[in-house]
Parts: sequence; C-alpha cells; structure tokens
Amino acid sequence: MYFHLNDWYPVLLSLKVACIAVIAVGCIGIPVARLMAREEFPGKDVVEALITLPLVLPPSVIGYGLLRIIGNKGLLGNALSSMGISIIFTWWAVVLAATVVSFPLMYQSAKAAFKSVDLNYEKAARTLGASEAKIFFTITLPLAWPGLIAGLVLSFARAIGEFGATLMVAGNIPGQTQTIPLAIYFAVEAGDDATAQTLVAIVTIFSFLLIFWVNRWTKTQDYQE
Repeated sequence: MYFHLNDWYPVLLSLKVACIAVIAVGCIGIPVARLMAREEFPGKDVVEALITLPLVLPPSVIGYGLLRIIGNKGLLGNALSSMGISIIFTWWAVVLAATVVSFPLMYQSAKAAFKSVDLNYEKAARTLGASEAKIFFTITLPLAWPGLIAGLVLSFARAIGEFGATLMVAGNIPGQTQTIPLAIYFAVEAGDDATAQTLVAIVTIFSFLLIFWVNRWTKTQDYQE
C-alpha cells in the first residue's frame, strides 16, 4: 500500500492545529509567566502546580478532563449545546487538546526567560519615567525573546505530537479530526505499514529540525550577548 496524495490531510491538519495552539499558548502563556515570575500572591504555589499539571498527567486523563468540560453534558459543553454549538469531535477539539498539553512547556520556558532578565534594566527605566507597558515591550520582552522563541517552538512540536487527549475529545475521524499521531496508530492497526512509516518519517524529521534549529539559534543568541 502506498502513501497517496489524499493521505496528506493528517499532516495539514496537524500543522494547522499546531499553529493555532502556539498562538493561543503564546498569547496566554507569556503574560501568565510574566505575572508568576515577578509577583507574589496567596496561593501562588497552587496556581503554578495546576498550570504545570499537564506535564505529568497521562494524556488520557487530560482528555477525560476536557471531555467533562466540553462534552455535551460537560460544564461548558452543556451551555454551548443549548446554543447549537458542539466542540466535541471537531477539529476545534483537537486544537483545545493540543493547547492544553503544550501550554506548560510555553509557561516554563517563558517563566525562565523572564527570570533571566536583569531587573536593574527595568528599575533604571522606571526612574526615567517609562510606563510599565513601555518597559515590558522595549526592555523585558526583547531580553527574554530567546527563551520565548524556544518555548513557542517546543510547544509547536508538542502540539503536533499530541495523541491521547486528542483521541478522547476528538476521536479519529478521517478527513476531520485525524492528526499525524492518530493516523500512524490506526495505520499500524490496519496493517498499512507504508502510510505509518511515511508519517513517522515526516514527524520525526520535522521535530528533529525544529529542535536542532532551536539549539543552534539559542547558541547564536548567547554568542551575540
């Protein structure tokens, strides 16, 4: 059995889902990491534990939790269902699963990046009358940029490789919710080694190139500093 052009849907869907998930984790993860890196408040340890929990939970547990939230009888899903909206078993459910599992990677990288920024630069800017927003966008963000880029790339790679949570909330619907990991799993079950081997090669090479680029780019930034 050969890998035909119409079998490229899982690859295209995985790339689309990963791009949307990275935008989501970037928009949410950067401000959250900035807050957690610089502010102290009651219950901070509990919040941080909840944020990083998806790193250690089995993907199937994450998927079940999402199912209880966005399922037709879930907390959010029930309200959406009454409005004729269903997320479960759609490609948006794939995006949600990818976002949840990749968010901790972005958060950890962004937090470490913000902690590495010398606070003296920010203090100097404040003495000159700069606003907090200006300090963030002109000083903090540029100095933390290498760590943020690394977090985004790692989150992208994690989103592409998501399997367990996706299967729970989106199922394996060819042409609708079937991503690369799902296509590999069910191709192996069906004895379609050609498709499985091709997809394995694609995701392995792509992930290797992403990590290789991050490592080289990070070294370049270190040399420039």
